Amino acid sequence: MVIAEGKSGITALRRDLGTLESYATLLGILIGAGIFKVTSDAGALTGPSVILGYCLLAPAILATSVAYSVFLSTPLGREPGGEYTHISRTFGGYGTAFVGAWLKIISYIGALAYLARVFADYVLELFGRTAGMTAMPLAIGSLLFFYAIHVAGVRFFGRLQVWMLAVLGVSLVALIIPGLFAVHASNYRPFFTHGATGFALSLPPLFFAYAGFESLAQTAGEVRDSTTRLPRIFLKGISATMVIYFLMSVVAFGVLPLEQLRLSAAPMAEVAGRYLPMGGAALVTLGAVMALSTSVNATMLVPSRVAIMLAADGLAPAWLGRVSRRTGTPIAGLSITLIAALALLVSGQVSLALNIAVFALVVLYFIHSLALLALPTANPELYRSASLALPRWIQRLAALVSMLVMGALVVMQVATDVGVLRRLTFRQRLDQASLTTIELMAFWTAIGVVLYMGRRARMVRAPR
Repeated sequence: MVIAEGKSGITALRRDLGTLESYATLLGILIGAGIFKVTSDAGALTGPSVILGYCLLAPAILATSVAYSVFLSTPLGREPGGEYTHISRTFGGYGTAFVGAWLKIISYIGALAYLARVFADYVLELFGRTAGMTAMPLAIGSLLFFYAIHVAGVRFFGRLQVWMLAVLGVSLVALIIPGLFAVHASNYRPFFTHGATGFALSLPPLFFAYAGFESLAQTAGEVRDSTTRLPRIFLKGISATMVIYFLMSVVAFGVLPLEQLRLSAAPMAEVAGRYLPMGGAALVTLGAVMALSTSVNATMLVPSRVAIMLAADGLAPAWLGRVSRRTGTPIAGLSITLIAALALLVSGQVSLALNIAVFALVVLYFIHSLALLALPTANPELYRSASLALPRWIQRLAALVSMLVMGALVVMQVATDVGVLRRLTFRQRLDQASLTTIELMAFWTAIGVVLYMGRRARMVRAPR
C-alpha cells in the first residue's frame, strides 16, 4: 500500500508555528472548560471524587495520545487531516474515516459554541454583571474576534495563543500554591456523594476536560518540522495537563463546599475569592478568561483543517478546502465554522451539540487506536516510516488500553440513554430538548453517510 505523500502544494498552508506555539495550542485547548467549568458540573454528580475521576482517565488519555504520536511521526504528520488521514490511509478506504471526520466537525462546532458561552460568563464575573452587559453579545463577540484572528493568518493565532497562555500560567500559580494551604479536609466528605452510579455518570463530562487534545494534529500542516516536534509535544503536554487537573480539583473541592461550587457560574473565581485578596481573585478570574479564550482560539482552527483534507480527497466541495494565497488560511472553511457555531449559540441548542461532542470523540478515539493496532499489518510501509522511538509492545498496549476505556465510556453512555428512552416518549424528549446521545449520533451519522455516498457517486461519474 502506498504511503500518502505530502500535499502542501495543494493546501498551501504556511508553516508559521514552532514548538512554543504548539505547546500553547495543546495546553490552551485542554486547560479551559475542563478546569474552570466542567469540574463543578461533574461535582454535582459525584462530589469530591471528581479528583479520582481525573486520575483514572489520565492514563487512558495518555494511551490514546500514543496513536497520534506514532502517526504524526510518519509522512502523514505533515498534513492537517488528523484521524481522517490516519484511518483512511491505514485501512485503504474512506467511508469510516469520512463519517468519523464528519462527527468530529460537528463535535468541535458544538464545543466552540459552548466555550464561547462559558467565556462570556467569566467575563461578566471579571467586570461585574453591570447593566447593559449580557452573556450573549459577549459570546458572539468572542467568536467574531477569534474568527478574524484566524482569517488574518496562523502566525497571529500562534502568537496570541502563547501570550494568553502566559497570563493563564501566572493565574494558575496564584490559584494553586496558596490554595493548597487553604483546603479543609471536611469538604472532601462524603467523597462519593451519589455512590458508584454517580461516579460512573461523572466520567463522560470529565472526559470532556481531556477531549480535544488531538486538535494539535490539525496543526501538522502549519508546524515546522511537525513529524519530529508534534509527537514529543503530545506526550509531554498531556502529562503536564494531568498534574494541573489534579491540583486544581484538589484546591476546588478542598476550599469551597460542594453546594456552592456546583451552583457558581464561575466556580474557580469564587474559590480564589476565599483565600486571595481582591486583586489576586481578579487575576484568577482573568486567568479563567484566558483559559477559555485559548480554548476557543484552538477549537476554531480544527473543522476547517479537516475540511481541507476532505476536499483534497474529493469528499467535500473544492471551495471548502481552498486556502487563501494572501493569508495562507482556509477562509471558506473558517466562515462555515463561524456561521454554524453562531447558529447553535443564538438558537440555544448548544446542549444538543455538546451531548454529541464527547460521545463522537470517544468513538473516534476508539477507531483511531484500532487503526494503530492494525497499522503494522494493514499498511506495513506506513508503519515502517514512523520515526517515534517507542517499542512495538508499548504501542500495542497503549492501543488496547485506549480501546478498553473508550469502549467502557460508550457502554456507559448507551446504558444511560436506554434508561431515558424507556422513561420518556419521543415527544417528551423533543419538548424537553433532551434527545439522547445515541439518537443524535444516529441522526448526524446518517447525514454523514448520505453526504459520503453523494460525493463518492460524483467521483465515480466524474471524467478521469
